[in-house]
Amino acid sequence: MRIVKLTGETRRLLLNDLLQRSPGHYSQYEVTVREIIEKVKSNGDCALFEYTKKFDQFELNAQNIRVSDQDIRDAYDSMDPELVRVIRESEENIRHFHQKQLRNSWFDTKEDGSILGMKITPIARAGIYVPGGKAAYPSSVLMNAIPAKVAGVRELIMVTPPGADGKINPGTLVAADLAGVDRIYRAGGAQAIAALAFGTESIPRVDKITGPGNIFVALAKKAVYGYVSIDSVAGPSEILVLADDTADPGYVAADLLSQAEHDELASAILITTSERLAQKVSLGVDQMTAQLPRKAIIEESLKRYGYILVAESMEDAIDTVNEIASEHLEILTANPFEVMTRIQNAGAIFMGPYASEPLGDYFAGPNHILPTNGTARFFSPLSVDDFIKKTSIISYSREALEKVHRDIELFAESEGLSAHAGSIRIRFEEEG
Repeated sequence: MRIVKLTGETRRLLLNDLLQRSPGHYSQYEVTVREIIEKVKSNGDCALFEYTKKFDQFELNAQNIRVSDQDIRDAYDSMDPELVRVIRESEENIRHFHQKQLRNSWFDTKEDGSILGMKITPIARAGIYVPGGKAAYPSSVLMNAIPAKVAGVRELIMVTPPGADGKINPGTLVAADLAGVDRIYRAGGAQAIAALAFGTESIPRVDKITGPGNIFVALAKKAVYGYVSIDSVAGPSEILVLADDTADPGYVAADLLSQAEHDELASAILITTSERLAQKVSLGVDQMTAQLPRKAIIEESLKRYGYILVAESMEDAIDTVNEIASEHLEILTANPFEVMTRIQNAGAIFMGPYASEPLGDYFAGPNHILPTNGTARFFSPLSVDDFIKKTSIISYSREALEKVHRDIELFAESEGLSAHAGSIRIRFEEEG
């Protein structure tokens, strides 16, 4: 891996480099995505079946689009029981964590008869997108579905592309069953996002779409936002390790590679105050990469978006961490909890030598669907909050309104909205 001294200039160049990975930089695909969406919106199942034949080489129809109970039973039968046990245990951890996020409606009453509050209502129907083919991730099924079901979503719809034989990864089906997905459909790509957003004869329209996908899926989610809600327009995966000379270079190298193997656009960065650690990690990365099956992907990822930055001080390192606002941040320092208090921007923070990033991907419980490409400056991990609506509640007695009606009328008149003022004033006209 390249080793670079951290300066103001190298920081600026790095940030510009990382921004090129954003889905916003792939406008050449937007016309194609819009065409797919409009065709599915207009022609429903007919367009959905046509695109599935074109892109997935599977003859989809109204009879085979929905995954059957028998398909799910077959998935269980085909899987290693030990893996099913692990998925089940992961599901329990994820559910337990997200149950802590539940919130209740609340009301605040005063003696004058005014009542203010917040009514919490789950989204009625949500849709989750799950990649298929080589990118089959049962863990992402759990991370999308469980917060929705904990929130109380009444109907959870899942779409995932079929193979050319119409089959879906067994782990994906088992995870969906354990997480409580209500209906599963064989459909993928931008066409599946359009089906969820607008509905077809087979797939019902949903209120929110979550889940990762390729650039066409990401751009489709961006295009339908406003017709439905979405979680985010996610970019490629990324890891940032903040370490001092107490860190184990082997651990750091292995953790960087855990994200670099995702795809050629993944980013793996080490920021350290130790030149010695930087050299050892660079050597370790090269040695480990040579032994890994996804060597070609890793090498391309590190060539494009892999960096080891050597900072003069921990203060400079932390400032850069906050500017990058990485999806995953590992803190491998002498006192990771103290450093953590100074981190403002990160999707998820992993502290200490035994909290490596894959722990969060698969098992610990916090959600692994995280903000990418610097959006941790203003976005949060997927949570129960993503599947609820908050409605304000306002009730005033005559006594309560009488105390303030002239103030409200004055405020409305100052904005030139006389009818607003009149709506309040008419209730007290008899008083002169």
